[in-house]
Amino acid sequence: MTDTTDTAAENVDQATEAFEADEKLDDLEERLVAEGEIAGDYLEELLDLLDFDGDIDLDVEGNRAIVSIDGGNDLEKLVGRKGEVLDALQELTRLAVHQKTGERSRLMLDVAGWRKRRRDELAALGDKVARRVLESGEREQLAPMTPFERKIVHDAVAAVQGVHSESEGVEPSRRVVVLAD
Repeated sequence: MTDTTDTAAENVDQATEAFEADEKLDDLEERLVAEGEIAGDYLEELLDLLDFDGDIDLDVEGNRAIVSIDGGNDLEKLVGRKGEVLDALQELTRLAVHQKTGERSRLMLDVAGWRKRRRDELAALGDKVARRVLESGEREQLAPMTPFERKIVHDAVAAVQGVHSESEGVEPSRRVVVLAD
């Protein structure tokens, strides 16, 4: 009789844990959607102030709200040289969300598809350098990158057997180094 009671109690515990995990995911998604909406409102006001045209799209990927602005011809000005303006705008948007929610945001902002294009370029670079290092056996050091950019390169290098990557240096000069195993 005790085995049946213990098994039933374990099943109830597992069901309770599963329910609580689902609730946490629902709560997280609701919080991320709310972050995206706050960010969208903030960015809409900014676009109006600048008299820029753009459509704002909100999404949730994993544990992060994603906000994209697409459309107008002026949007490249919001990206800037090497995405510097975009990074600053992302930080301002995160601060606006933090001010409303009281919680730190990991929101990701993309303007005119710049981050997506940059992600594709960096993944291709990581793959190309990894294959070159695999063939030559010589380590290669890349130009300094942001943490976001380095992560993309590290992931691309990790997909190639026989090589690995490390980060070296101190911000803002931290860079990826690709080495043979």
